[in-house]
Amino acid sequence: MNKPIRMALTKGRLEKDTVGLLEMLGFDCTAVREKGRKLILPVPDANLEVVLAKANDVITYVEHGVCDMGVVGKDTIMEMKGKFYELVDLGFGKCKFALATKKGYDFYSGYGIKTIATKYPNVARSFFEKKGMDTEIIKIEGSVELAPLLELADGIVDIVETGTTLKENGLEVIEDVAPISARLIANTVSLKMRHAEIDRLITLIEENL
Repeated sequence: MNKPIRMALTKGRLEKDTVGLLEMLGFDCTAVREKGRKLILPVPDANLEVVLAKANDVITYVEHGVCDMGVVGKDTIMEMKGKFYELVDLGFGKCKFALATKKGYDFYSGYGIKTIATKYPNVARSFFEKKGMDTEIIKIEGSVELAPLLELADGIVDIVETGTTLKENGLEVIEDVAPISARLIANTVSLKMRHAEIDRLITLIEENL
C-alpha cells in the first residue's frame, strides 16, 4: 500500500464535521475521535493520515506539500490566497462575510474615504476595490463590533452566522460580501502525483454530499 495521503483539518467544528463525513463514507475515525494530545492521527482503512491544525496553518501545510490535502473555510482561502487547488465545496461550516454598520447609518452617502475595521483586510480591500470605493482598512484582532461603537470605523467586514452579536450591539448588515463554507483543497504536486487516490476520495465525497 502507498504511504497514507496526509490531510490537514481545521481544528474545531470543521474537524468534527469532516470526521463525521469520513465516518459516513464508512471509514473508521476512532483514532481521530480519541486523539488525546496526538497531532497526527491514522485513518488506516482510508489510507489517510489526519493532521489537526489552525485554519491558516492548514493552507500553509498544503501549499508547502507537507500535507496532500486540507479542509479549510472559504474565509481563510479568500484572506490568505496561495497556490493550491480548491476541489470541493463540502457544504458545511456555512456563514458569510458581510458589511455591517451602526443601525440607521447611511454608509454609501457622501464622498469621503470610509474607514473599515476587520480581521480580514485582504477580503475587505478586494470587496471595496471592486466597488471602486476608497477606504481605509484597519485590522482588528478582537471584537470587531467595537470599532463602530467607539467611532473608530464607519463599518466592519466580518463573518456573520446568525447576526445576533450585531443586533445586540446596535449594528446591522447592509450588504453581503461573500458566502463561506468548508472547502477541500489539495497541493498542486500531490494532485498530479497521486491523482488516482485523491480522485477516488473526491468521488466518494461528492457522491455522499
